Amino acid sequence: MRLKDITTIVGLVLVAGFVALTLSLSAGAASVSASSARNGQLHLTKECSEYTGLPGSFCTFTSSNLEQIPAFLSKVFYDQARGIPTGLLDSNVVLDAGNGNRAVGRCTLDMGTGRGLCTFSDGTGELTGFEARVDVNCAGGSCSWDGTYRFNPQPQR
Repeated sequence: MRLKDITTIVGLVLVAGFVALTLSLSAGAASVSASSARNGQLHLTKECSEYTGLPGSFCTFTSSNLEQIPAFLSKVFYDQARGIPTGLLDSNVVLDAGNGNRAVGRCTLDMGTGRGLCTFSDGTGELTGFEARVDVNCAGGSCSWDGTYRFNPQPQR
């Protein structure tokens, strides 16, 4: 082989390597931006006209900034009765977004101040991998949930 042929081959290999590296980096950037859409700020409001304080009672979300939790279709169900322990609502909860899309968590609310905390650890359907931590404010009649959420990738089963 002549030196000119070797130089041409090396040059082509370098160009091919550069193109492969560029494509790999842009694919990585796309996956980073896609995953960043899987977490963020969560803002929900709910009304509780159907809530009785007994196990199985629920409230309905009237606004949501997360498409997986549609307003007026999504509800939060409380497993424990209000007032145990005294002055608190401390309950396992199921966030039901309809069509088999559910998340499990726990909410604790001080009934005197109307303030509390809800956390979610996983879900099913479109809420698979859902985790959230929200501050609850039910002072003044309406209830708002404000916090953060993320969807953790789940292993193949």
